[in-house]
Formats: sequence, structure tokens, C-alpha cells
Amino acid sequence: MEEIKFEEAMSRLERIVQELEEGEKSLEDSLKLFEEGIRLSKFCSAKLEEAKRKIEILTKTDKEELVIKPFNLEEEVEEKDSNSENSNSME
Repeated sequence: MEEIKFEEAMSRLERIVQELEEGEKSLEDSLKLFEEGIRLSKFCSAKLEEAKRKIEILTKTDKEELVIKPFNLEEEVEEKDSNSENSNSME
């Protein structure tokens, strides 16, 4: 597959899904679209996995050492909520 941008692949994948859901294509055309969709889905999945690996947060410890900490959105939201509550209670 030629190198395309993630956003372009997602956009094309959305159009393929829409075309398949309409159900107006022949079986042969539907299979071709499905195959293209599978390739795009694998491409997008690989790009997301690559991004996930890159989105490891570098944090500093008390000793100013850099450590790699996997990004966890739920923990980040909880931490922000906790910090927000603490700052509100100090006012």
C-alpha cells in the first residue's frame, strides 16, 4: 500500500463503510471494497499502535531522572480531577 496519511485512510475507510452499508454495489464490487477496507483498517491500526508507543510520557522523578511511563487516559483524567478538587478546597 502506498504511503498515505492516517486521516486520509480513515476518511476512505468511512466512505467504504458507507458504500457497503448502502448495499447498492454488486457482490464483486462489494468484495473489492471490503478488501480495500481491510487493508486500510490494518494500516490505521498499525499507525495507532505506533502512535500509542510514541505517546509514552516522559516524567521526572524527585531525583530529576527521566522515566518512561505509559500513557493512561483514565489516570490522567482522575489526576486532573483530583488536582482540581484539591485546589478548590484550598480556596
